[in-house]
Amino acid sequence: MIPWLGHELVFPPVRSALAEPDGLLAAGGDLSPARLLLGYSQGIFPWFSAGEPILWWSPSQRMVLFPPQLRVSRSLDKTLRNRHYRVTLDTAFRQVMEACAAPRAGAAGTWIIQPMVEAYCRLHQIGAAHSFEVWMDGELVGGLYGVALGRMFYGESMFSRRTDASKIAFVHMARHLQAQGVEMIDCQMHTPHLASLGATLIPRAEFIATLKNKTLEPQADSMWNYCFDHEPS
Repeated sequence: MIPWLGHELVFPPVRSALAEPDGLLAAGGDLSPARLLLGYSQGIFPWFSAGEPILWWSPSQRMVLFPPQLRVSRSLDKTLRNRHYRVTLDTAFRQVMEACAAPRAGAAGTWIIQPMVEAYCRLHQIGAAHSFEVWMDGELVGGLYGVALGRMFYGESMFSRRTDASKIAFVHMARHLQAQGVEMIDCQMHTPHLASLGATLIPRAEFIATLKNKTLEPQADSMWNYCFDHEPS
C-alpha cells in the first residue's frame, strides 16, 4: 500500500517508494503550486492518467542530462546549421503544453490531461515553469516545457511537428541553461530519444543529493531571457 495524501503539504520519504511499479510513492493530494514545487524540490513528480487519482513518483533511477555531455549527432548538427528557424523562451507556454498533450501515433493516450495543463500554466504564471519554442515560417513546430527551482530544471515533455524540431529545442535549452549555471537537467524517465541526446541514468540518491544544493542557488537575471534567430549560411 502507498500513502494517501491529504491537505497537509508533506510527502513520504522517497526511500519508501515502491520497487514495482518503480518509484510509485503516494496518491492523492492536489496540483497546487505549493505542492508541486515541494514535490520537485524533493525529487518527486506527478504522473497519472484520466480517471486515476493523482499519483506521485520518484524512480530508483533518474534520467538526467549533464549539459557538457549533450550529444549532437552529425545529422542534427547539419539541421542546426542548415535550417531556418527561431527559438524563443516563454512566449507560448500553453500552446507548447497542449501540443505535448496532443495524441501521438502509436500512443494509447496522454498523461498531460487538462488538470495538468492548468496546474503547470499556474506554475508558469508565477515564474516557476518555462517553455522553449521552435518556430519555422511563423509556425510553432516544436518545443518543450519544464519546471525550474533555483538552478535545477526539470524537463517534462517535448513535441515536434517537423523533423528534429524537438531536438532543436532540447539543444538550445541545454546550451542556454548551461550558460546560466545549470549543471543538471532532469529528464525523469529513460527513453532512447533522450539517451541519443546524451542523457543518462543515475541512482535516485545521487539525484536527490545534487538537486538539494542546486534548488537553493539563485537564478541568474538572464536565465529566462532567450531568443535565437538562425539563418542558414
